Amino acid sequence: MFLENTVNHKEQFGWIEVICGSMFSGKTEELIRRLKRAQFARQKVEIFKPAVDVRYDDEMVVSHDSNEIRSTPVPAAANIPILADDCDVVGIDEAQFFDDEIVRVCNDLANKGIRVIVAGLDMDFKGNPFGPMPYLMATAEYVTKVHAICTKTGNLAQYSYRKAKSDDLVLLGEVDEYEPLSRAAYYKCMLRDKVRQMKVNDAEELNAKEKKSDAKSE
Repeated sequence: MFLENTVNHKEQFGWIEVICGSMFSGKTEELIRRLKRAQFARQKVEIFKPAVDVRYDDEMVVSHDSNEIRSTPVPAAANIPILADDCDVVGIDEAQFFDDEIVRVCNDLANKGIRVIVAGLDMDFKGNPFGPMPYLMATAEYVTKVHAICTKTGNLAQYSYRKAKSDDLVLLGEVDEYEPLSRAAYYKCMLRDKVRQMKVNDAEELNAKEKKSDAKSE
């Protein structure tokens, strides 16, 4: 279990906490838990999320379990310092969707004595590090990796497998578009998709050759 750092008033610096993991792993749930604890302690808290994330609500940060906390949607990371003035705690959800400026913003806030709590996907649907998350994890004092349960094996899941047929890096979705998978299950699904794509390409190439041959015979 994560335990909040105790405040040393002699050291006028804050810190960064990163909560990462796959889809449906409880990242936002953990973010909301920590932020509500801070609010209960009467600390001044500001929460931000990327304006593009409107899956559940335009303004609220909402977990898959429908737990929620009010936030401020922002189009870019550069907007956060302007709105986070005189805060004790700053929460940021879906950090992977922000531009690389989010790394400097989080470190600047921490250097001003603010506790910064960031949640986001550590890997995209291809299994690659997602956006600025690796850099945030590298500069954070605390990194918590949470896991979902694999829908195929029941083991811990760390991959977000995309079921929807789209190659766009950013595709907002829920259970209809994604499912959490373990390493073994994810590898099998990706291999299966690769084989299917090869068969489709081979079929298209064969059809193209047949059409070309028919055209010549005419």
